[in-house]
Amino acid sequence: MTARPWLLCLATALLAGCQYLPEQLQLPSGPSSPQSPSNGSALCHAELPDFDNAPCLLHDWVAFGLASQRGDRVWREATLTRLGGESAERRLARAMLLAWGDRRQWNRASELYKADLHAAPSDLQPLLRYWLNELEGRRRLAGQLAESRGEHQAAVEENAALTEELEALAEKLEQLTAIEQSINLRQQNE
Repeated sequence: MTARPWLLCLATALLAGCQYLPEQLQLPSGPSSPQSPSNGSALCHAELPDFDNAPCLLHDWVAFGLASQRGDRVWREATLTRLGGESAERRLARAMLLAWGDRRQWNRASELYKADLHAAPSDLQPLLRYWLNELEGRRRLAGQLAESRGEHQAAVEENAALTEELEALAEKLEQLTAIEQSINLRQQNE
Protein backbone atom coordinates (compact mmCIF):
# COMPACT_ATOMS: atom_id res chain seq x y z
CA MET A 1 0.00 0.00 0.00
CA THR A 2 2.75 2.49 0.82
CA ALA A 3 4.70 1.68 -2.33
CA ARG A 4 1.84 2.80 -4.58
CA PRO A 5 2.01 6.56 -3.61
CA TRP A 6 5.81 6.52 -3.95
CA LEU A 7 5.60 4.95 -7.39
CA LEU A 8 2.99 7.49 -8.42
CA CYS A 9 5.22 10.40 -7.29
CA LEU A 10 8.25 8.90 -9.04
CA ALA A 11 6.32 8.37 -12.27
CA THR A 12 5.02 11.95 -12.15
CA ALA A 13 8.53 13.31 -11.60
CA LEU A 14 9.91 11.31 -14.51
CA LEU A 15 7.09 12.31 -16.84
CA ALA A 16 7.28 16.00 -15.81
CA GLY A 17 10.82 16.32 -17.04
CA CYS A 18 13.73 18.40 -15.85
CA GLN A 19 12.19 21.83 -16.31
CA TYR A 20 11.17 21.84 -12.66
CA LEU A 21 14.72 21.36 -11.44
CA PRO A 22 16.67 24.51 -10.53
CA GLU A 23 18.92 25.75 -13.35
CA GLN A 24 22.07 25.38 -11.27
CA LEU A 25 21.44 21.65 -10.78
CA GLN A 26 20.99 20.94 -14.46
CA LEU A 27 24.09 19.80 -16.25
CA PRO A 28 24.94 21.57 -19.50
CA SER A 29 24.12 19.41 -22.47
CA GLY A 30 26.14 19.12 -25.63
CA PRO A 31 29.25 21.07 -26.53
CA SER A 32 28.47 24.16 -24.43
CA SER A 33 30.94 24.76 -21.65
CA PRO A 34 30.04 25.50 -18.02
CA GLN A 35 31.54 28.98 -18.48
CA SER A 36 29.05 30.11 -21.10
CA PRO A 37 25.73 31.60 -20.10
CA SER A 38 22.78 29.32 -20.82
CA ASN A 39 19.02 29.63 -20.48
CA GLY A 40 18.66 32.83 -18.53
CA SER A 41 22.37 33.19 -17.87
CA ALA A 42 22.31 31.21 -14.64
CA LEU A 43 26.10 31.39 -14.35
CA CYS A 44 26.24 35.17 -14.89
CA HIS A 45 25.56 36.83 -11.60
CA ALA A 46 28.26 39.40 -10.89
CA GLU A 47 27.11 41.89 -8.31
CA LEU A 48 29.28 44.63 -9.80
CA PRO A 49 29.84 44.49 -13.56
CA ASP A 50 33.28 44.35 -15.11
CA PHE A 51 34.95 43.75 -18.46
CA ASP A 52 36.65 40.48 -17.45
CA ASN A 53 33.93 37.87 -17.99
CA ALA A 54 33.31 38.10 -21.74
CA PRO A 55 30.50 35.49 -21.96
CA CYS A 56 28.55 37.30 -19.24
CA LEU A 57 29.47 40.84 -20.26
CA LEU A 58 26.09 41.98 -21.58
CA HIS A 59 24.07 40.04 -19.04
CA ASP A 60 26.00 41.47 -16.06
CA TRP A 61 25.81 45.05 -17.33
CA VAL A 62 22.11 44.84 -18.19
CA ALA A 63 21.37 43.27 -14.79
CA PHE A 64 23.33 46.03 -13.06
CA GLY A 65 21.53 48.67 -15.14
CA LEU A 66 18.14 47.29 -14.14
CA ALA A 67 19.20 47.10 -10.51
CA SER A 68 20.36 50.72 -10.71
CA GLN A 69 17.06 51.77 -12.21
CA ARG A 70 14.97 49.89 -9.65
CA GLY A 71 17.17 50.53 -6.62
CA ASP A 72 16.42 53.26 -4.14
CA ARG A 73 18.68 56.13 -3.12
CA VAL A 74 20.17 54.21 -0.20
CA TRP A 75 21.10 51.24 -2.39
CA ARG A 76 22.64 53.53 -5.01
CA GLU A 77 24.73 55.37 -2.43
CA ALA A 78 25.94 52.12 -0.85
CA THR A 79 26.83 50.68 -4.24
CA LEU A 80 28.50 53.94 -5.28
CA THR A 81 30.88 53.69 -2.33
CA ARG A 82 31.77 50.13 -3.41
CA LEU A 83 32.56 51.34 -6.93
CA GLY A 84 35.71 53.19 -5.98
CA GLY A 85 38.67 53.36 -8.31
CA GLU A 86 39.42 55.05 -11.55
CA SER A 87 39.28 52.12 -13.97
CA ALA A 88 37.00 52.56 -16.96
CA GLU A 89 34.67 49.77 -15.86
CA ARG A 90 34.24 51.31 -12.40
CA ARG A 91 33.68 54.78 -13.84
CA LEU A 92 31.07 53.44 -16.31
CA ALA A 93 29.31 51.55 -13.51
CA ARG A 94 29.28 54.78 -11.46
CA ALA A 95 27.86 56.59 -14.50
CA MET A 96 25.05 54.05 -14.65
CA LEU A 97 24.26 54.56 -10.96
CA LEU A 98 24.39 58.34 -11.23
CA ALA A 99 22.20 58.26 -14.35
CA TRP A 100 19.36 56.84 -12.26
CA GLY A 101 19.96 59.20 -9.34
CA ASP A 102 18.52 62.66 -9.02
CA ARG A 103 18.89 65.38 -11.66
CA ARG A 104 21.93 66.93 -10.00
CA GLN A 105 23.87 63.71 -10.70
CA TRP A 106 22.94 63.47 -14.37
CA ASN A 107 25.64 65.86 -15.57
CA ARG A 108 28.35 63.84 -13.81
CA ALA A 109 26.93 60.60 -15.26
CA SER A 110 27.00 62.07 -18.75
CA GLU A 111 30.61 63.18 -18.32
CA LEU A 112 31.65 59.71 -17.12
CA TYR A 113 29.85 57.97 -19.99
CA LYS A 114 31.45 60.24 -22.57
CA ALA A 115 34.93 59.97 -21.06
CA ASP A 116 35.05 56.17 -20.79
CA LEU A 117 32.71 54.86 -23.47
CA HIS A 118 35.62 54.23 -25.84
CA ALA A 119 37.38 52.03 -23.24
CA ALA A 120 34.49 49.56 -23.04
CA PRO A 121 34.61 46.32 -25.05
CA SER A 122 33.11 46.68 -28.51
CA ASP A 123 30.24 44.32 -27.63
CA LEU A 124 29.22 46.59 -24.76
CA GLN A 125 29.61 49.97 -26.48
CA PRO A 126 26.20 49.99 -28.26
CA LEU A 127 24.42 49.33 -24.96
CA LEU A 128 26.39 52.07 -23.21
CA ARG A 129 25.71 54.48 -26.10
CA TYR A 130 22.02 53.69 -25.83
CA TRP A 131 22.08 54.45 -22.11
CA LEU A 132 24.02 57.66 -22.72
CA ASN A 133 21.49 58.76 -25.36
CA GLU A 134 18.63 57.92 -23.01
CA LEU A 135 20.27 59.97 -20.26
CA GLU A 136 20.83 62.90 -22.64
CA GLY A 137 17.16 62.68 -23.63
CA ARG A 138 16.09 62.82 -19.99
CA ARG A 139 18.41 65.77 -19.39
CA ARG A 140 16.98 67.59 -22.41
CA LEU A 141 13.39 66.92 -21.30
CA ALA A 142 14.20 68.07 -17.76
CA GLY A 143 15.70 71.25 -19.21
CA GLN A 144 12.61 71.86 -21.33
CA LEU A 145 10.40 71.23 -18.31
CA ALA A 146 12.38 73.69 -16.20
CA GLU A 147 12.25 76.24 -19.01
CA SER A 148 8.48 75.86 -19.45
CA ARG A 149 7.99 76.11 -15.68
CA GLY A 150 10.05 79.31 -15.71
CA GLU A 151 7.98 80.69 -18.58
CA HIS A 152 4.78 79.72 -16.76
CA GLN A 153 5.97 81.41 -13.57
CA ALA A 154 6.91 84.54 -15.53
CA ALA A 155 3.44 84.56 -17.16
CA VAL A 156 1.77 84.14 -13.76
CA GLU A 157 3.81 87.02 -12.35
CA GLU A 158 3.05 89.20 -15.38
CA ASN A 159 -0.64 88.34 -15.07
CA ALA A 160 -0.59 89.32 -11.38
CA ALA A 161 1.15 92.61 -12.20
CA LEU A 162 -1.35 93.39 -14.96
CA THR A 163 -4.24 92.53 -12.61
CA GLU A 164 -2.86 94.95 -10.00
CA GLU A 165 -2.42 97.64 -12.66
CA LEU A 166 -5.97 97.05 -13.92
CA GLU A 167 -7.36 97.34 -10.41
CA ALA A 168 -5.38 100.55 -9.84
CA LEU A 169 -6.68 102.00 -13.13
CA ALA A 170 -10.24 100.97 -12.24
CA GLU A 171 -9.90 102.74 -8.89
CA LYS A 172 -8.55 105.88 -10.59
CA LEU A 173 -11.40 105.74 -13.09
CA GLU A 174 -13.90 105.57 -10.23
CA GLN A 175 -12.22 108.55 -8.59
CA LEU A 176 -12.27 110.53 -11.84
CA THR A 177 -15.92 109.62 -12.35
CA ALA A 178 -16.71 110.81 -8.83
CA ILE A 179 -14.84 114.09 -9.47
CA GLU A 180 -16.67 114.57 -12.77
CA GLN A 181 -20.04 113.95 -11.11
CA SER A 182 -19.16 116.43 -8.39
CA ILE A 183 -18.22 119.08 -10.98
CA ASN A 184 -21.43 118.41 -12.91
CA LEU A 185 -23.52 118.80 -9.71
CA ARG A 186 -21.85 122.16 -8.92
CA GLN A 187 -22.47 123.39 -12.43
CA GLN A 188 -26.13 122.39 -12.20
CA ASN A 189 -26.53 124.13 -8.84
CA GLU A 190 -25.11 127.39 -10.13
